[in-house]
Amino acid sequence: MRRIVTYWENQRSIVALVTAVLLLAVIMLQAHIVSAATLTSASMTLSDPRPSTASNYTFQASNVTTSSIRCISIEFDTAHDGTGGKPTNLTTTGATFSGNYVPTPASWTVNNNNTTGITNITLAGGETPASASGRTVTLTGLTNGSVADDDYFAIFKTFNNTDCSTTPVDSVVVNFIFTNGQAVSMSVESTLAFTVAGVAGTGSNTVNSANITNGLTTTSATIPFGTISSSANKVAAQDLTVSTNAGAGYTVYTRYTGVPTSGAYTISDLGTAPNSAPVAFTAAGTEGFGYTTEDATLSGTANRFTTSGGNKWAAFTTSNAELVYSAAAVNNQTTRVGFQAGVANTTEPGSYVTSVIYTAVPIY
Repeated sequence: MRRIVTYWENQRSIVALVTAVLLLAVIMLQAHIVSAATLTSASMTLSDPRPSTASNYTFQASNVTTSSIRCISIEFDTAHDGTGGKPTNLTTTGATFSGNYVPTPASWTVNNNNTTGITNITLAGGETPASASGRTVTLTGLTNGSVADDDYFAIFKTFNNTDCSTTPVDSVVVNFIFTNGQAVSMSVESTLAFTVAGVAGTGSNTVNSANITNGLTTTSATIPFGTISSSANKVAAQDLTVSTNAGAGYTVYTRYTGVPTSGAYTISDLGTAPNSAPVAFTAAGTEGFGYTTEDATLSGTANRFTTSGGNKWAAFTTSNAELVYSAAAVNNQTTRVGFQAGVANTTEPGSYVTSVIYTAVPIY
């Protein structure tokens, strides 16, 4: 007997066929749709965010897909979805690529489109990020846009195709901003502190390798030689301490008001002994009055007083002569200076006086 197919059976067959076709189409469509994974902990850091300033841009992200990529794309835009256009006057021309996003960034090719604000970095053979966390892409040599305090967007994407549009792998959008530098102003007053301290004549203290006369103790304002005989010269010392913030340092000069004088009588200076060429002090029994310094960093011949064991002396004059020098700012720098006097058998008796003067000069 021949079976008669009813109308309703035909309708059910048609519905089943249509359903199967639609299901197959959906399966095939899903097989071709690939969505990019979303990166996390993403940020864009500018080395210098000031408008119109050269800057390096460093993108960092985690949750990176560790599979091969052939394109890294960064689009700078005024809109989150890339429809706003490049930030005003942002310049990407000549930017170079570095960072640890891929193993060998130097082998990738950089294409900076300064019109669209899109930088595509490609490698035909592709590379796989070494790990999923802390991956960085740095674009070096960009020039910031000219408008401050507007927020901008960096649209970051990776693809497993050098066309930078198909087979997406990872993506994220991050913000960045240009900010004006803050004008900071302040002033620092110039400073100079200068103190003189006495040095005790203990029998063991020295100044520039010369023994300070036992018992000859100076103060901050006096150099009391006491009684001098022709059988022995006397040596005294003081400590000079300087603090200054002068960038080029300071100089301490010395001079006296004149040869030591008692009425009409005088004690002669230390022979021919200029500051520029100090000499050994004359032996006992010869009139002389002079000074020395332990500073081995003077201008000119820096160690002229301290060379060859020291104990070099110069004659005072009524004009300033260099006694201590520093080429830089100092804090509590102390230098010992000395004085020596000798008399002859023919030196007239009396009380001889003069004044030694220090002048501390900061150099700016």
